[in-house]
Amino acid sequence: MNITALQRPTSLVEGVCQQLAELIRDGSSDKDRWLPAERSLAEQLGVSRTVVREATKRLEQQGMLDIQHGTGIKVVDKLHRPLNDSLSLLIPDVAERLQQLNETRLSIEPDAAAFAAQRATMEQINTMRRIQSQLEMAPDNAAAIEADIAFHHAVADASGNLIYRLILDSLAEIGIASRLRTIGRIGKKAAIEHHSQILSAIERRDATAACEAMRIHILAAGDDMDLPSLKSRNSK
Repeated sequence: MNITALQRPTSLVEGVCQQLAELIRDGSSDKDRWLPAERSLAEQLGVSRTVVREATKRLEQQGMLDIQHGTGIKVVDKLHRPLNDSLSLLIPDVAERLQQLNETRLSIEPDAAAFAAQRATMEQINTMRRIQSQLEMAPDNAAAIEADIAFHHAVADASGNLIYRLILDSLAEIGIASRLRTIGRIGKKAAIEHHSQILSAIERRDATAACEAMRIHILAAGDDMDLPSLKSRNSK
């Protein structure tokens, strides 16, 4: 992990945040999953420990670091956490949260599926196939829900748009709640059928079909959760 002294930007804290964020994004080996100690970081960056402490706290709030007092500073992948933590406060009514979740997914995931059909690598397609098999073989609802979420994340990854994936990660917890009202209530059969259609379109590189299959899937999920606004949109 190479760290260079800062060139005195307008905000030292912001400068440290930017350099650490770059190091975190570039790190690929297990040894890079922990940052040097606070004192060492301060010396290498040429700033005070107070600046380093404030910068690492900011990155922790953003979900990139986990400050473990007495142990060290661990690199994590929780960029979705700030939004995830805010949803229940911003939208306290569960039914309203689920309705807005599906409206958000309807605005994002069909396009993500279309891009996946255009951009997915064979490795990514194989990942989707593997996850689809896991869904089909899931022994219980908990395993089926996990595979369902993983499939949608894999489609977002294959779209080549990191923002799509970050948004879905931000909705992960409420996504579980929505699937408890679909898979948990009616089983996994519908999800298996819809995912199969989405995957088939992606494999054929048919962006239009992938987009439509995903749209139908999300609208059906809204119907299964008895969300009136999405039913109304589906009937238009």
